[in-house]
Amino acid sequence: MKTRRKVLLLIGSAKQPRSTSGALGSYLLERLGEQGYQTETLLIHKSLRTEGGSNTLLTATDRADIVVLAFPTYIDSLPASVTKALELVAKHRLARGNGQQRLLAIANCGFPEAHHNNTALDICRLFAWEAGFSWAGGLSLGGGEALDGQPLGEAGRRARNAARALDLAAEAVAMDEAVPQKPVDLMAKPIVPSWMYTFIGQFGWKRRARKFGTRKKLQDRPFQRVV
Repeated sequence: MKTRRKVLLLIGSAKQPRSTSGALGSYLLERLGEQGYQTETLLIHKSLRTEGGSNTLLTATDRADIVVLAFPTYIDSLPASVTKALELVAKHRLARGNGQQRLLAIANCGFPEAHHNNTALDICRLFAWEAGFSWAGGLSLGGGEALDGQPLGEAGRRARNAARALDLAAEAVAMDEAVPQKPVDLMAKPIVPSWMYTFIGQFGWKRRARKFGTRKKLQDRPFQRVV
């Protein structure tokens, strides 16, 4: 009897109960489940709270045929908890020897342009090389806050390109191929135009300032140097 292949989703967002990282990763896991994969999901920040949780993460990584890392980009890089987890995994794999596993990364950021995730995905690619994973590719989503952690099947047109990109990525993964360029381009398409992002952001900023009584202080420069 042929053993079912396993895929592990590591969610790098600390947002609960739902996050955009979780929504993207879970959708891909569902598609891979339909392709015959046995699936498992772990929240990185929860796993790292205890030694037992960290060991569970390492064990799950060992038995996975492919690891999917879904995370939000913070200042061009990975969240601290994700960086710590990757360091643990790399050290563990170098000590025990590497298997024939693959790594696929899904990054999302609040800015509407997906290219803000490029450096973070390069970090993941270099980690894969250093830790002995085969690099299966990276997907980059801009304006991730527009999804607000909604399951992609419930997000309507906002998630149309992301869902299609993940459908195509799952097909490639199931055929032991790297993610091709078409889903990468689809995922990178802006969810909302830049002008709309700016308008909504300014509106939200002013509304919060009004709530806390600081509306008239938005232009203040308390640390401006006086010459």
